[in-house]
Amino acid sequence: MKAGVLYSGGKDSSLASIMLGTYYEVELNTFVFDPSRRIPEVGAAAEALGFPHRKRVFEKGLLNEMVDLVVEKGYPNDAINRVHQAAVETLAGEYDVVGDGTRFDDRVPMLTRDAVQSLGSRTGCSYVRPLLGYVRAEVDRLADRFLVVEYGETGTIRNGDYEAEIREAFQARGLDYAPLFPKHHEQSLVVGRKG
Repeated sequence: MKAGVLYSGGKDSSLASIMLGTYYEVELNTFVFDPSRRIPEVGAAAEALGFPHRKRVFEKGLLNEMVDLVVEKGYPNDAINRVHQAAVETLAGEYDVVGDGTRFDDRVPMLTRDAVQSLGSRTGCSYVRPLLGYVRAEVDRLADRFLVVEYGETGTIRNGDYEAEIREAFQARGLDYAPLFPKHHEQSLVVGRKG
């Protein structure tokens, strides 16, 4: 059975993919807002894991809606969660199993229990989060054991995180995103898999 995994190229989604690969035929899916956006680093990360990878494009207009939502709320959490739900819903239309790298201590993105139950009821899809029981320290230990990972601030590391494109859209509008997004937000990119 195939499992469509939301894939940023980072350590969390990579570890989740490895775990799910034990039981499912994993296909990695990276969502972007701009159809011309190229992220070869994410493709290389997928190749290092040995799973097929697909770039997908969100529906037109979603990026502008999310920038407006961040401005309205004064923080990015609701927008990131809404984007994540849109990605999960898209995959639920194609796969019986959808997974991601959400951890125990993640606040964003995080679908609520009600949203997960609704998704299952509406689509028949099972939404699985194999890292949901793991705190960050344990995820870091597992990543160190199984993956070669580069780290950097959002915007300095080329992964498939939703936030980078939202920040770029702020800049394109001439808006300063810095007061609205967390400072020192570390991202990861898998560059290899250990033995």
